[in-house]
Amino acid sequence: MNSLQNDQRIVMTLDAGGTNLVFNAVQGGQEVLQPFVLPARHDTLEKMLTTIVDGFREIKIQLKDKPVAISFAFPGPAEYEQGIIGDLENLPVFRGGVALGPALEEKFGIPVYINNDGDLFTYGEALAGLLPEINELLENRGSPKRYRNLFGATFGTGFGGGIVLKGELFTGDNSAQAEVNRMRNRLYSNYSVEESTSIRGVQRVYARESGDHSAISPKDIYEIGMGLRPGHKAAAIKAFEELAIVAGDTFANAITLVDGLVVLGGGLSRAYPLFLPRLVEEMNASFETAKGSALPRMEILAYNLEDPKELELFLTGDAREIQVPFSTKTLKYDPLKRIGVGFRRLGTSRAVSIGAYAFALNRLGSDHPKAGHPVI
Repeated sequence: MNSLQNDQRIVMTLDAGGTNLVFNAVQGGQEVLQPFVLPARHDTLEKMLTTIVDGFREIKIQLKDKPVAISFAFPGPAEYEQGIIGDLENLPVFRGGVALGPALEEKFGIPVYINNDGDLFTYGEALAGLLPEINELLENRGSPKRYRNLFGATFGTGFGGGIVLKGELFTGDNSAQAEVNRMRNRLYSNYSVEESTSIRGVQRVYARESGDHSAISPKDIYEIGMGLRPGHKAAAIKAFEELAIVAGDTFANAITLVDGLVVLGGGLSRAYPLFLPRLVEEMNASFETAKGSALPRMEILAYNLEDPKELELFLTGDAREIQVPFSTKTLKYDPLKRIGVGFRRLGTSRAVSIGAYAFALNRLGSDHPKAGHPVI
């Protein structure tokens, strides 16, 4: 993050959702303007593209210095390396392949980089959010343990993901990396996990369990579950319990491959007090072997970083000093294999902006336009 803070180049950013387009600019790892919001829903592609251009023009007018790049989050499917957006479900004016990145390069005369919001959210949290905070806490404890990998998940209209490995955003060969929404749903085997880990999933379960089929918001369901407002409390708890079980199983699968911390983002993640304990419990569940014995779900133990007692256990670990054979030297050693799951430390949109900024600077600073290098 220090290298970002010392970099005075300006990058214009955008967090594009199915409802709003949130424009800003980042310099030195910080957003430098008030977010500029325009509607995302338009009935023609021409109107949509004009709105995006107008948004970036408004940001450019407000800047004191010229931006060096545009970098932003946009929904997929897409071929992000080429800046081509595919057929979007929530923005149906995009059909047949739209060369959004090249079009913006023509308009503004600077490089344009596009990526998925889940990926850029995770990158932002790896640079300036949960990952550095946890490492600082471990350092202050004198622990030898440090984390360099982060898996991020965004809960909202959909369910997105991102992976940062040793400071670098992981990108796939088909712009389909970390698409955890397509994993199998543990509770409903014919469904994807997104059917239970999204706004519609929480609403569906609440309606089924309570008999209330009104358009009640996830925020209201959360408050009912926490006893903060009247409603069917058992149904609200059940709705977030199903989210926790399905997401926990998904995270266990993902972390078995990634082996790093987990950060939660997106609007629905604000309800973490109601679902995070059960989610971590699911990650720490056991399989049964053919002999009938229990086998831990993962080789590592997951901790709820938002629970003070679990955070203390996570930070303490099993640190010890061991003797180096044939020497008087000793080494710090912590054999407890563990990861933590925590709520975002940055706002989701801010994390996306910082991630987009770092991604652009990596590409601008590389020898090859398609090769990224870590900035942390």
